[in-house]
Amino acid sequence: MFEYKSGIGIDAHQLEWGSQLIIGGVLIPHELGLLGHSDGDVLVHSIIDALLGSLTLGDIGSLFPSEDASLRGISSMELLKRVDKLRKESNWQVSHVDATIIAQKPALSPHIMDMRKNIDSVLSIGLSSINIKATTTDYLGFIGQEQGIAAMAVVTINRTQ
Repeated sequence: MFEYKSGIGIDAHQLEWGSQLIIGGVLIPHELGLLGHSDGDVLVHSIIDALLGSLTLGDIGSLFPSEDASLRGISSMELLKRVDKLRKESNWQVSHVDATIIAQKPALSPHIMDMRKNIDSVLSIGLSSINIKATTTDYLGFIGQEQGIAAMAVVTINRTQ
C-alpha cells in the first residue's frame, strides 16, 4: 500500500540591476536579476517549500534563515540538495513536481528543459515526473511591471508501507 502527501510552495523576489538572473539553476541572460539572500532562484525556492510542506518540515525561511551569514549568495540548488537529503532520511520518494514561473520578461520557454534537467539532477525522479511552465501576468501587477518574478510549485511524495 502506498502513502501519498503533497506540498505547495510559492516564492517571489524583486528584480534589480546588477544581479544575475538564475531560475531553476539556469543563468538566464537578462539586464535584471533577482534580489535575495541566496541566489534568489524563485523556482527552486518554491520547489523547496513544496517539498518541505509535503514532509511537514516547515518552510525555507525556518530551515535557511536570511540571518544566517553562511547562506549569503548560496546556490539554491545546494539548498535543494540539503532538503532532498532530509527527504531521503525520512524514507519518502518524490513522485512528481509541477511548477509555474510567473514573469513578464524575459521569455523563459527556451530554458525550461535545462531547468527540468537541473531539478532532476538533484531529485533523480526522471524528466517525465518534472513539469515546469512559464506564464506572464499580461502586464498586471508587480510582475507585469517587471518589478519581480514569482513561482509556484506542487510536490507529491510517496512511500510504501
